[in-house]
Amino acid sequence: MRMSEKGVGLLLGAARELGIELEPYLDQFLLLYQRLMEANQITNLTAIRDEAGVILKHFVDSLSCLKSEKLSGELKVVDVGTGAGFPGLPLKIVKRELEMSFLDATKKKIEFIEGVCRELGLSNTHCIWGRAEELGWKTGHREAYDRVLSRAVASLDTLSELCLPLVKVGGIMIVQKGPGVRNELNRARGAIRTLGGALADVITFDLPVLGEPRSLVIIEKIQTTPPGFPRRVGVPAKNPLS
Repeated sequence: MRMSEKGVGLLLGAARELGIELEPYLDQFLLLYQRLMEANQITNLTAIRDEAGVILKHFVDSLSCLKSEKLSGELKVVDVGTGAGFPGLPLKIVKRELEMSFLDATKKKIEFIEGVCRELGLSNTHCIWGRAEELGWKTGHREAYDRVLSRAVASLDTLSELCLPLVKVGGIMIVQKGPGVRNELNRARGAIRTLGGALADVITFDLPVLGEPRSLVIIEKIQTTPPGFPRRVGVPAKNPLS
């Protein structure tokens, strides 16, 4: 299932609204689109199945992380709860210098990402099947990443416990959120502080073409996460820190 000419125009135009010129990477985005749509016919990788939805809500939305201006250079990055590879795959395509790890608890999604990375020739990538609560305790992962990314997979207080233990001191956590982020921030301030983080910025904008409100929550890791965090699998979601 190939992207239509109309879809190509939509992708290039929406990315241009973000200040990103995708022409040099177009072939890779076309192949990613084709593989995602083919795989989604066999297994449920994403609930978004229409062409415009995939282009805008997966590809362009992922690229909006670049508005943070925190993803340049040879950084070690992990995408927590990546699903079918978003935002990590589009970001890796345009930022080859990033060492990108993809973490998800669903094996078929990690296997899809592995295959796509090979076919796209994306080197310096790591696909991890597992849970953030477990990875946050492992040597080589705990406080080892310059940047930790996550798209709205959980509330901000829960995400802070899943992600901040992976961020090195001086590193940054970037969370993609929609409307209502201020209420989430108010609830999460205690958790962020407890886990060694501090709110650095909230960048608000509208997703190109759709006009849907988006926010990038930028949290800096200012001190080591205390022993005891993250708690065991499932606890951060069921009983978020206050």
